[in-house]
Amino acid sequence: MARLTQLFFLLALILTVLASSPPSFCKCTCFTNSTIIPLSSSNSQSSHTEPRSQSTSCSACKKSFCLEQRLPICKDAEEKDVFTMCFQRDSRKDQIVVLSFIAGTVGLLGWAAVRKVLERRKRGGEGEGYTAVGR
Repeated sequence: MARLTQLFFLLALILTVLASSPPSFCKCTCFTNSTIIPLSSSNSQSSHTEPRSQSTSCSACKKSFCLEQRLPICKDAEEKDVFTMCFQRDSRKDQIVVLSFIAGTVGLLGWAAVRKVLERRKRGGEGEGYTAVGR
């Protein structure tokens, strides 16, 4: 049991190290069309485009931000025609925690089933079925 506790704490430490803040996105809606812009400072630059945003904060997701992006869907749009919404996706840490919980639960259920089968084999099938009483 002590090894299991140590393993749990080691896993928790690894998850803490691997934890990163969840990625943020800004949804810009101009008129009836929408587009999603990642809010990260690690956007990759390609030869013909530049990063959309240099901020990871949802405070940057404003109407003026969407208009500054010069999106094709926002052509001829004014601030009154623009709606914004900032949201975040699950971080890797959240995904690892959920998958670890599921794997742990499945592992424990599997161990319980295997243990029961091994106990039956060890007894050699004795105690199975019904025995007559009172004769």
